[in-house]
Amino acid sequence: MLTDIKSMYEDELKEEFAKLGEPSYRAAQVYKWLHSGVKSFDEMTNIPKTLRQKLVENYYISYAAIEKKLISDYDDTKKYLFSFADGEAVESVLMSYHHGYTSCISTQVGCKMGCTFCATGKSGFSRNLTASEMLAQLQTEQSDNNIRISNIVLMGMGEPLDNFDNVVRFLHLVSSEHGMNIGMRHISLSTCGLVPRIYELADMKLQLTLSVSLHAPNNQIRSRTMPVNRRYDIDELLKACRYYFRQTGRRISFEYAMIDGVNDSDSCARELASRLTGMSCHVNLIPVNTVSGTGYKKSKRDRMKNFIAILEKSGITATVRRTLGSDINASCGQLRRSVIDGSVEKGDKS
Repeated sequence: MLTDIKSMYEDELKEEFAKLGEPSYRAAQVYKWLHSGVKSFDEMTNIPKTLRQKLVENYYISYAAIEKKLISDYDDTKKYLFSFADGEAVESVLMSYHHGYTSCISTQVGCKMGCTFCATGKSGFSRNLTASEMLAQLQTEQSDNNIRISNIVLMGMGEPLDNFDNVVRFLHLVSSEHGMNIGMRHISLSTCGLVPRIYELADMKLQLTLSVSLHAPNNQIRSRTMPVNRRYDIDELLKACRYYFRQTGRRISFEYAMIDGVNDSDSCARELASRLTGMSCHVNLIPVNTVSGTGYKKSKRDRMKNFIAILEKSGITATVRRTLGSDINASCGQLRRSVIDGSVEKGDKS
């Protein structure tokens, strides 16, 4: 059985090369090739052919093949459907800002969490992604656009903390000096609230931004829309968030999907403010995406303005997330569903 070579740390690769009777500098060369995005060992032109043959016989290189690509007519946001060697597919979104390129990548094929407003969960869960498959999404986007990605958001398909070990390995690999070298402060990790893992992540003090999908001011609404709340309620979650801040000094970002008539009332805003007052945090209001079968509609603009005003009156910073790629349904999960269902999406430029 072949071994996933791109998921190895550089030190682990050197240990493997020692077993093969190869010097450590060869491992360093191969490591750089792997993190440049090569898809085969034959592309490693400064590696002897005999060593390349050993690598072919013992290892494989994960890569993400482009199955579909949608390009927004409004802001050049690109949405990708990537496939892997086993035929499974995930989505990723590449966004362009004045400060550079940000990629929102997937960490699982599907999701187990079952949030009622999310398209990903409606397709079920297949498997976790490896660290190398997370890296491959970034590498293919860079190659396809001839760019360098400077910021990463783990907010695509899947719950990152449900794939904890592979995600942590990815974080160390993508930030390594001889890898893509993207600093932790340029990475955001989104979670629906797996409380034990938040504590574990906090103790690692990685300096990334923790983005918590809150989406409700109380347990009644949150348990109805997010089943995870029945395991770890809001009080437990916010306690873990405060611990994360104490351990890392990093301000928490709370994601709040604004759903018309569900969680967007003035009383919801006041209740949310009372829970968050005194925390070092930022609330990111997100007009809920239209996903077939949910019946949810995004809140009206005036309702969101009132919501923000109530939060700010309590000293809580809040903004409405800028909508990118609205014409290509850039929220993750919808493209994969359309392919599975056999439908065609607007903006298909693959």
